[in-house]
Amino acid sequence: MPISADYVLEEAAPSPTQYCALRERAGMTPRSERQATGAIAGSWAFYRVTHVPTGEVVAMGRVIGDGAWYFNVADMAVLPEYQRQGLGNAVLTALLNKIRAEADAGAYVTLIADAPGQPLYLKHGFEKKLEGSVGMAQFL
Repeated sequence: MPISADYVLEEAAPSPTQYCALRERAGMTPRSERQATGAIAGSWAFYRVTHVPTGEVVAMGRVIGDGAWYFNVADMAVLPEYQRQGLGNAVLTALLNKIRAEADAGAYVTLIADAPGQPLYLKHGFEKKLEGSVGMAQFL
């Protein structure tokens, strides 16, 4: 679906090489192509934005989930030179619309928000804190 004359939003994953490059260039923790391949295969939904004049994939986002009620937004990334053009908003809107269309009522959508992305997530109704909950993680 065209976002503008210069950008196309597609329900598709980037290639593993594009995934790794997008993460790294957007300032996210680098991942290996093996990790990228697994992430792509294990996603419930994936959207990417392609810059039409160059053919470069410049934004992406995905959802991990069970397809019924639990969903986690992950790997939201926009290349720095393409930020502030509504591309992240387009990806997140598409992901949330897909969840609304396909999930059971009462779907629970979570994410980890780094500081630069927080205004976007707040705009879409995410809350910074859930009563009695705390985010936890472990790297193995």
